[in-house]
Amino acid sequence: MATRKRSFSPIDRLLGEAGSALQTLAARKRTAARPSPAEGHSDTRLSERERSHVAGLMRVNHTGEVCAQALYQGQALTAKLPDVREEMREAAREEADHLAWCDQRLQELDSRPSVLNPAWYGLSFLLGATAGAVGDKWSLGFVAATEERVCRHLRNHLKQLPTTDRKSQLILQQMLEDEERHGHNALQAGGADFPQPVKDAMSLVSKVMTKSSYWV
Repeated sequence: MATRKRSFSPIDRLLGEAGSALQTLAARKRTAARPSPAEGHSDTRLSERERSHVAGLMRVNHTGEVCAQALYQGQALTAKLPDVREEMREAAREEADHLAWCDQRLQELDSRPSVLNPAWYGLSFLLGATAGAVGDKWSLGFVAATEERVCRHLRNHLKQLPTTDRKSQLILQQMLEDEERHGHNALQAGGADFPQPVKDAMSLVSKVMTKSSYWV
């Protein structure tokens, strides 16, 4: 006898996303599906100034991954096509690895995530859900434009890291590789290439998030 595949109502999906939000913003010690790229590498001695700067960079990246989770979860909630929803969830699973890796690195640096994460999560979820509701073409285009900005700041952070901090370098390099693939896949799946003024506005919001999360 064939089993019927359960069909989830909008309320079911909303409750599921609420659970995902709590999990994303929960306490430390998350478990990643993939081992950290820094696993097996020893920490090097950093000066207090270097440690503080690296912690600030990793806090920014941690907040970026919180935002990524929210964006993908919001888009998956309102995406029209099932295959697009699944693509969003698959990308979110990889972003969850990034979140766990950044969280672990912050702990190793005796630091903490940004206290502004809940606010950034809420804003990002709203933006993602809105993009998904407008249409899958624009939702995927929003992913591509977002990942373009993420890749830009990851490359910048890699340049700023102390040359001896191999652990942070390996984490950011793997994150960059994943983010580039997410953006490429979104465009290949039919995402719209956003006009430059929209990308500029997104860059401005990203800059506010980066500056605030580095310190708070």
